[in-house]
Amino acid sequence: MPHAAFDWSRSIAGSGPGRVVNRRFRHHFRGFPLAHAPIAGPFTFSATSLTVDRFGYGAMQLAGPQVWGPPQDVDAAIAVLREAVALGIDHIDTSDFYGPHVTNQLIRRALHPYPEKKLVLVTKIGFVRGADKSWNLARSKNELVSAVHDNLRHLGLDALDIVNLRVGGPHGVDDTPIDEALDTMRALQRDGLVRHVGLSSASAAQVTAAIEAVDLVCVQNLYNLAHREDDALIDRLAARGIAYVPFFPLGGFSPLQSEALDAAARALDATKMQVALAWLLQRAPNILLIPGTSSVAHLRDNLAAAQLALPAEILARLDAIAGRASDAPAPR
Repeated sequence: MPHAAFDWSRSIAGSGPGRVVNRRFRHHFRGFPLAHAPIAGPFTFSATSLTVDRFGYGAMQLAGPQVWGPPQDVDAAIAVLREAVALGIDHIDTSDFYGPHVTNQLIRRALHPYPEKKLVLVTKIGFVRGADKSWNLARSKNELVSAVHDNLRHLGLDALDIVNLRVGGPHGVDDTPIDEALDTMRALQRDGLVRHVGLSSASAAQVTAAIEAVDLVCVQNLYNLAHREDDALIDRLAARGIAYVPFFPLGGFSPLQSEALDAAARALDATKMQVALAWLLQRAPNILLIPGTSSVAHLRDNLAAAQLALPAEILARLDAIAGRASDAPAPR
């Protein structure tokens, strides 16, 4: 049967799993409070006692256009951060090169002193921003140490829970050796400034190097319905209890265009982002989500994706999207 002719509504009509879950989903996002809604379940990082909910929040969009400068509405940005924590989100992804400095300063202003219940702040180093808004590699020992101190100062912390070492180039993943950078990360751990180490925009070879050098707790890479080059890596990390944290779940700054995704969203009475996030949660148990937004309403919409179960028919159609779309998102 041609793809366009598939009848989504008929395939999940009545009392099937999609509709049952969808009734709960509608109840929670059409103006009702989400504070007591389940999120996505716990995940404990490998070789640690650090446990978070699988559904987090990414702070990058709180900065101004092109991830540069302050937001147009600072009060709204602060409201999003406070709402995220109020709704049960317990880990936030950030970096001092977002803004630069802006997202970390907003997090501190909104949430410091941080909640008694553990709030895990995951930051990222390895880039600096140029005066022309460019994204420039910064992986020398001095640059990495300076970046950690910048994050500590702007977040108001004595130590960072998790620091992702961004090892890819300005245009994405490459296989540049990272041994010296990993040596620096170990030294920062010994000094008590960094508790746990992750990687961002990493190749399989770089992940192997990190596993051999440190107790790697997470990998943050581009991955979504259309970009699935990391399928094997995700399964490899899952076997080791290492988290995989996909960014740009809907394609980043060039949103994914897909008839199959549109049809799934219509059938489930959901948004495309909610379907994309639900697909990621069902893809593997070690996937943690960090969707970003500068809107409280969109935050609540995103969170509702944790309640959205995707029936087998829809999963099959969504799985077939891979390789049919492309985008060139900005570095993370």
